[in-house]
Amino acid sequence: MNKDSFPFSPRNYKLMLIGIGIIVLGFIIIGLDSEPHGFGFMGLTLGPIITLTGFIFEFYAIFSKSENK
Repeated sequence: MNKDSFPFSPRNYKLMLIGIGIIVLGFIIIGLDSEPHGFGFMGLTLGPIITLTGFIFEFYAIFSKSENK
């Protein structure tokens, strides 16, 4: 398999992994809320903001240009 057969560069894949980590962190924060059914600050505000940030970061990772040598 040559290097040109991959759709993304290694930099894109690293950024995608970071984005997945941010999304997982957001869901963990939502789950750690001490209020019943997640109706506290962490479940309604902080967790969803971090999760949305992770999805926006994923779009950046997918659409960022790979560096050509």
